[in-house]
Amino acid sequence: MTAAAPDGSGPTAPGRDGGGDGVRNGGGDGVRDGGGGGVRDDFGDPRITAGEDAGGRDTADQDVADQDTADQDAAGQDAADEDTAAEPHRHLAHTWQEARQLAFDCAVPIPAAPVPLRHALGRTLAADVVAQQDMPHYASSAMDGWAVNGSGPWILAEPGQRLAPHQASPIATGGLIPPGARAVLRSESGIIGADEDGLPVLKLGGTAKPGDPRNGDHIRKAGEEAAAGDVLIKRGTVLNPAHLALAALAGSDTLPVLGKAVVRLVFTGSEVVTSGMPAPGQVRDTFGPQLAAVVGMLGGICTEEVKVGDTYAEWLAALEDTDPAGENLPADVVITTGGTGRSGTDHLRRSVAELGGRLLIDGIAMRPGHPAVLAELPDGRYILGLPGNPLAAMMALSTIGAPLLAALGHGAVPPLSEVPCGSTIDADPGRTRLMPFRLLYGMASPAQHTGPGMMRGLAAADGVLVVPPHGVQLGELVPAFALPWGAPLPDASAAAAAQKPAAKRTARKTAASDGPVDWSALLG
Repeated sequence: MTAAAPDGSGPTAPGRDGGGDGVRNGGGDGVRDGGGGGVRDDFGDPRITAGEDAGGRDTADQDVADQDTADQDAAGQDAADEDTAAEPHRHLAHTWQEARQLAFDCAVPIPAAPVPLRHALGRTLAADVVAQQDMPHYASSAMDGWAVNGSGPWILAEPGQRLAPHQASPIATGGLIPPGARAVLRSESGIIGADEDGLPVLKLGGTAKPGDPRNGDHIRKAGEEAAAGDVLIKRGTVLNPAHLALAALAGSDTLPVLGKAVVRLVFTGSEVVTSGMPAPGQVRDTFGPQLAAVVGMLGGICTEEVKVGDTYAEWLAALEDTDPAGENLPADVVITTGGTGRSGTDHLRRSVAELGGRLLIDGIAMRPGHPAVLAELPDGRYILGLPGNPLAAMMALSTIGAPLLAALGHGAVPPLSEVPCGSTIDADPGRTRLMPFRLLYGMASPAQHTGPGMMRGLAAADGVLVVPPHGVQLGELVPAFALPWGAPLPDASAAAAAQKPAAKRTARKTAASDGPVDWSALLG
């Protein structure tokens, strides 16, 4: 895959990092060196990775120290040792802000490419659409009726032949105006009669007015809509249906649009069922009905969905870039669900290492969604590993999936707003908490039912609070982000900045004829 300049203007050099190995490189110190077996060399302060059990599930009551000490459960550690033998005992997770920025910085925008008109809806135009010829490129009739030359009555001629004075020929809407024609007489304004010799002639009748038709009536002139060389649609336009119709009218079969990430979804878990009521030990598939749509809302294009079990062989096959039939576009991003923990059934890290990839993000100091993983393979594909619990997965997708897809699609880091918090939230040292909230009376009140495996709170939420480790006081402004399917959030800090204090005015002594004096300005 060939890299492009950030503005999408074209390739910069072979490979995503400008080198010859095809690996994207975000530059600077934002990308950790995968090092031996895919383990990062972290920077910054040590962070406590809280809330992950041996299966990679976030739990509210787990002792955070258990995750980071050498006394970690032997079964979970053995699974981690399978992935990377050189992994240190102490794991340093990225902060929420670090992970978010790194996911954006590590990606290079996908180059612009032409797509068929029917696939260009909603895409961003990469180059001006210019009229290649006059539009319309020939003079045509705006009505059904007769093309005529001069005044009537008119002798009928064969369609398409040159018209002499006082001749007419039938014509349909959009038909080519024949040589010699000066106007079009509408069908409801003419009747076919006979002259004194009994020959058929066209005469005025019906709705015709005296003098009809005047020269030029009901003729669409060539170049009436655009002349050759006119810009029809400007670069940077987000294409709507009318744009596509205009491009088709101009003769375009494809349009050059900015690149978007092609995404492949890999759903994992032998215990997951896709229909009916799950039995004990089973869970319903919460990702299949909605994840592809959310990816689209975040700027990706989901082209394929596969489901695999819990064996290493299935994982490895799912992450390999193989499509013998060539039915799908090569994926830029592979998103997996589950398998990001360190149990015996969690094979993401081992599969990435087997394919020669490196881990860019291996855990985030946040809750829920801590065990999220972002990796990069030598062929330039990104692997985004989401936790298996649905709310944890959605928070991980919002944290690193949204900025990754934005960067690949020539976008900006998703914005944050500030909203006043409707309650006091205690400190949770070492990690950021993402809390779905409802806006009530202008305040953000944390929703109920927001455990890592729950979706009820998110389904009713207006947005998500980004609660810092030191907690929040009642009424304090807190960073927040909107949901991909929700309305933009009001930004309290921006609104406050926009409200400039009114200039003080000196009280004016009014004349007696003005009525009673208003002294209220002196009391302020």
